[in-house]
Order: sequence, then structure tokens, then C-alpha cells
Amino acid sequence: MRALNFRILLKKELEGGFTVNVPSLPGCITYGDNIEHAIEMAREAIELYLESLREHGEAIPTEEGIFEYTLTVDDHA
Repeated sequence: MRALNFRILLKKELEGGFTVNVPSLPGCITYGDNIEHAIEMAREAIELYLESLREHGEAIPTEEGIFEYTLTVDDHA
């Protein structure tokens, strides 16, 4: 067994809770009532996604070669 790392993005929702997106796994989106629950749900969603990829003989994407940077721009509105 090897350890795989996946970046997750958590977005706080107005009605409460957090939506989680896994950018390297298209369509892998879940939700949690709080941050801990959202992370738990993300782990489960990623595991199920990877299981589906294996069952269909598809390659498991990695985040090698992906760099993340936050760019700040001026809003001229």
C-alpha cells in the first residue's frame, strides 16, 4: 500500500457547513457539517473515487508537478 496525497478545498457555505472539492479528481465533491466532518467525508469520497478508478482500469491521478499559488489582483470596481 502506498500513501497518496490529495489537496482539498473547503468552502464555508452561507447556510452552514462546508463544501469540499478535490481538484485532482474531477467531480469529487462532498459536504460536511463542520470542518472535521467535511475532512472525514472528503477522505471517504476520495477512497470511493479511487476504488472506482481501479475497478474501471483507469489511472490514478497524482498531484506531482502541480504547484499552487495565491495571486492577488486589484479590484478596480
